[in-house]
Amino acid sequence: MTIILYDIPSTLPGDALNPSTWKTRYTLNIKGIPYTTEWVEFPDIEPLAKKLGISPTLKKPDGSPLYTLPAIYDPSTGTYVSESLRIAEYLEKTYPDAPTIFPNNTAGLQMAFTDAFMSKIPKLLPFILPAQVLRLNSPSAEYIRRSREKDFGKTLEEVLPKGEEAVRQWAAYKDGLGTVDAWYSKNGGMGPFLLGETPSWADVVVGAFSMWCRKVWGEGSQEWKDIMSWHDGRWQTIMEGLKKYETVN
Repeated sequence: MTIILYDIPSTLPGDALNPSTWKTRYTLNIKGIPYTTEWVEFPDIEPLAKKLGISPTLKKPDGSPLYTLPAIYDPSTGTYVSESLRIAEYLEKTYPDAPTIFPNNTAGLQMAFTDAFMSKIPKLLPFILPAQVLRLNSPSAEYIRRSREKDFGKTLEEVLPKGEEAVRQWAAYKDGLGTVDAWYSKNGGMGPFLLGETPSWADVVVGAFSMWCRKVWGEGSQEWKDIMSWHDGRWQTIMEGLKKYETVN
């Protein structure tokens, strides 16, 4: 039976853009589990989740539940699961014969790695969020603009760094990724991924945010060319290793 992946559409060919849902898409593709995608605009996520009984993943500042994607429905068990890590853990348990993304009892270490990696992402957000709204359909673009401008207390155009400040902040993001690059170098050159030749959850997370950059800015953009050239091509190597898992079903 085919799993349903709930994802957010965009104006791009192949649609898939969101880094959180790319974590689940990569996971399904690596595991070789059949799935199909149902596209849900940002304002429709909460009504759909409530209708289907999909659990919230976070809380809003006022304490009310926040519903996010990705989510999946597995007809073989009649189960809805939300949030990318929970989905990965569910798939590991439910499909034990599929390739694992937490090999050799490394789940705890990989979660620590991803938390550390995610601490670098705030440096990216002022650059990518203003560009992201240009890739979303109107309902989602309006929703993201409204919510993010509330978070920042300014327009997205004002959030985007400019001039010398842009140079400084872009360099700070590069420096943050340099720390992650040093962790990857500890695999002794045994393959493109953190654990060598086989992708694991850590690579899924790194790949998902790299994919977000590629989709939002495009392969011809200076931003993407910069990232692909950093740290002796580390991020390009990872993306090349994940290329066969980029299918959008």
